[in-house]
Amino acid sequence: MLEGIYSRIFPARIFQRGKLKKNGDMKDVLIIALPMLLSMSFDTLMTFVDRLFLSKLGPAEMNAALGGGGVTIVLFSLFTGAISYTTAMVSQRLGAKKYTECARIFVQAIYFSLFCVPFLLLTIPFGHWIFSMQHLDVEQLSAQTTYFDILMFGGVISLVRNVAPCFFSGIGETKIVMKAAFAGMLVNVICNYFLIFGFGPIPKCGVAGAAYGTLIGNAVSTIILFATYFGKRYRNRFGTTLSFALNGKLLKELLQRGLPSGVEMFLNMAAFQLLILMFHGLGSVSATAASIMFNWDMVAYVPLIGLEVATTSLVGRYVGAKAGAAANRVTYSGLKIGWMYSALIGLLFLFLPGVLADIFRPEAADATAASLSIFDAARPHAIFMIRLAILYIMVEVFLVVYAGALRGAGDTLWVMFASALMNWAAAIALYVTAYVFQFSPRYAWAAIVCVYCTAPILFRFRWKSGKWRSKVMLK
Repeated sequence: MLEGIYSRIFPARIFQRGKLKKNGDMKDVLIIALPMLLSMSFDTLMTFVDRLFLSKLGPAEMNAALGGGGVTIVLFSLFTGAISYTTAMVSQRLGAKKYTECARIFVQAIYFSLFCVPFLLLTIPFGHWIFSMQHLDVEQLSAQTTYFDILMFGGVISLVRNVAPCFFSGIGETKIVMKAAFAGMLVNVICNYFLIFGFGPIPKCGVAGAAYGTLIGNAVSTIILFATYFGKRYRNRFGTTLSFALNGKLLKELLQRGLPSGVEMFLNMAAFQLLILMFHGLGSVSATAASIMFNWDMVAYVPLIGLEVATTSLVGRYVGAKAGAAANRVTYSGLKIGWMYSALIGLLFLFLPGVLADIFRPEAADATAASLSIFDAARPHAIFMIRLAILYIMVEVFLVVYAGALRGAGDTLWVMFASALMNWAAAIALYVTAYVFQFSPRYAWAAIVCVYCTAPILFRFRWKSGKWRSKVMLK
């Protein structure tokens, strides 16, 4: 079904694989970006449904998934951020017509992800320590620890799942990533329903069921991508079955260029998780309002990461082909697509904030009176925060497109510093607003949005300066 819809939007004749028939216009970007937007939307929906199901059990379970999942992402981020540069490296080799190196780079990323697993497991006690410092309710602490532990012990699945799409997004064939994500989402939603609520002989597992469902869904999408990677078509073109040798040169390049991206993601995710922890530290009402807001922020923002990946892929490809003008056009095309998407999200946030908040109302049959009371008190704050997020989503378009373009051009170190500075400034703004001046969660969220409004100025200035050209020696 998805294939049919996609083929009607973009007829087969425009897919000239391996040839740069386009020049960075909107159609060129959409060919790569639309499947990635859909792919990230499926991943988002998978996480969103997890939390939606858990919200029916009560705010504690929903907040536990947000808090535990957030710390998991932070601890993964150093590794997944470094791995993500695989897309840029693959796309650069594709542009330079070094096809066998595309597969070799991908394999080095797999080796790197497996090497990271023991170090990831060693961070589990650190996550427990973070939870102990939050002074959470006993119910949320227990659920949050359970959710976190299951995801961390299944870390090898999640790490390889992050590597698997990089090869296909790098070569610009993102439809298979979309299909794999869709399959993983379906499996996850089905498993979560049965595992969270129980069905027949399957016991009610609550947050543990949500974590297991996530791992199962990730495993399914990963298997699909690897089965495609080793298929005849990619064996013939890229030599995928002959790429298993360890290549020190390519691995070194991945580490040199990818680690700044990993550090950037770690610092960004740590700052974002700190925002969540500080909102949770303000009490159950603030925690619930923030959880509702950040769940909808995830729905709005994560698909934009697909646009970021597409921008990185295309800019990297044109960089490899020494086509600087086309790389520049890709960026502006990405901004136009992002603004159209954010306008649609903005309409929902503006006119339906109450409906969006009420989706997370606990079911009366499963929730306690205290849970319903907490939700009712949090609802007005959540509505205000959702409406204000309209501006936030518009700003995020600048952030993801320019950051993706700069990464594709190899300017990862600057992106690391700029992103970290902005995200930690937002965390500081929240602390000052909520903890020093003791303003309500509404004003704390407003302070965060104001900080993020610096993104268009900062990132556009860097791109317009043209300093990224020196990173790849484009003339």
